[in-house]
Amino acid sequence: MEKYTSSPSQRKIILSKGGNYSQPSLNPVVIHNESISSHNYTDSSEKYVGLWRPNVCDPTEKLAVIVPYRNRDIHLRMFLGHMHAFLRNQLLMYTIFIINQDGETHFNRALLLNVGFIESKRVTNFDCFIFHDVDLLPEDDRNSYRCANHPRHLSVAVDKFNYRLPYLTIFGGAVAFTKKQFEKVGGFSNMYFGWGGEDDDLYARVVYHNYSVMRYPEEIARYRMISHKKDPSNPVNPKRNELLKDASSRFKTDGYWNVNYTLLESYPAHNGLFYWVSITP
Repeated sequence: MEKYTSSPSQRKIILSKGGNYSQPSLNPVVIHNESISSHNYTDSSEKYVGLWRPNVCDPTEKLAVIVPYRNRDIHLRMFLGHMHAFLRNQLLMYTIFIINQDGETHFNRALLLNVGFIESKRVTNFDCFIFHDVDLLPEDDRNSYRCANHPRHLSVAVDKFNYRLPYLTIFGGAVAFTKKQFEKVGGFSNMYFGWGGEDDDLYARVVYHNYSVMRYPEEIARYRMISHKKDPSNPVNPKRNELLKDASSRFKTDGYWNVNYTLLESYPAHNGLFYWVSITP
């Protein structure tokens, strides 16, 4: 399990190599001298297990963190341990949704994120949606996990890229949309099976619909990427460049509204630690 120490701005990440990672778990943490768990509610109108909110204030925005997932148990444990503390430290009201792809089909990150948007709306009415890879951990508490007037690219400076933006149009890793913004751009394309292309497709959709991309400075929007071996179920998509070339022709016919999937499971797991949604494309 990951451990961390925190100052008002910088979050130091220390990854432990040992431990049993068979089942994700998280003990309640103490934020501002107040223990917070999934059973602490201050709004009687919201009583589903998995909604986390502070007792010291009344947040105005309800956040859904949507994570595409398959066979990354160790990464998931690290992610949950880090992100619950990070989000609570920002005094947010939120639910983490883990969207699992079952079956043998090549991994489709974008399709899973579309599913997460749809299934999270069945749980409650969220205001802000953050689409987040399971292997990225924010390092700085000043990196606010809130939505803005335009879509936000959160993971600007990743250690894998020497904490620099690799290229100007990159829009992957962790991004934030309001409900209105996501619906306007149509969500993600459902056609990218395998690695690559779906985030560039999303950037093109954002620009096409007259949005700008907002980013925090590199010294704030810093992330640690958890190392992992290549996933045989997620090979490089050989058709990604061809799909990107014709992406604009599909903006009105390919999006979250026509995603096809079979819902296998949907429930709050581990006493509300996260909301588990399992599907097959």
